Amino acid sequence: MFSLFGWKGTKYRGINMKTPILEASYVVLDTELTGLDEKKDSIVSIGAVRMTGTSIGLGDTFYRVVSPRTELSAASVMIHEITPSDVESKPCIDSCFDEFLEYCGEAVLVGHFIAIDLNFLNRVMKRVRGTEIPNPALDTCSIYEWLRKRNKTHGCPATPLTGYRLHDIVKCFDIAVNGAHNAVMDAFTTAQLLQRFLPLLAEAGVHDMGDLLRVGKPFKGGDNFRLTNEFGNF
Repeated sequence: MFSLFGWKGTKYRGINMKTPILEASYVVLDTELTGLDEKKDSIVSIGAVRMTGTSIGLGDTFYRVVSPRTELSAASVMIHEITPSDVESKPCIDSCFDEFLEYCGEAVLVGHFIAIDLNFLNRVMKRVRGTEIPNPALDTCSIYEWLRKRNKTHGCPATPLTGYRLHDIVKCFDIAVNGAHNAVMDAFTTAQLLQRFLPLLAEAGVHDMGDLLRVGKPFKGGDNFRLTNEFGNF
């Protein structure tokens, strides 16, 4: 067991820092929210998909729509298309959070601007468990920035002209994006992005989880970065 520390100081659990990145277990996740204010807004849905190395578990996904603790705004409905009638009979997130944690297990969590997802998820975690999620986390935007700046790494395109939104970056890798924002579909899209990144990282000398967790550290103030760069993408 290693004594490295995870997101916001929690210890990593069950992670061998010498595990090759092409053999490691990942859970790629996304949340849909009522808005981006951590103090006032809340989670509407969670989507996640498992990966082992570059292999995506297409038949092994997690998706739950929940009744948010705060009212859905017209702006958020425009983004994720989850309406008040869609959530009125759904359980609160607390009732399915243990199931989400079991799905994640001891895998490394991955997301695009994942700091904001973790902020909301940890707020639930503190309420139901009194602690934070102990899993280490990777930000695909951080990984993309690192790869883009590596001169000797081939196959990583220049910065997208329209910003750092997930759907802008995946277009550079010819990853198809269909339909409205949906937590499980965005998680799958992010998984495909990680699938493209892992061989490039190995080529650039990032071989084990210790290396990858340093490269993919979530942006500090990820919520503000996402507000600036995702133009209100909840």
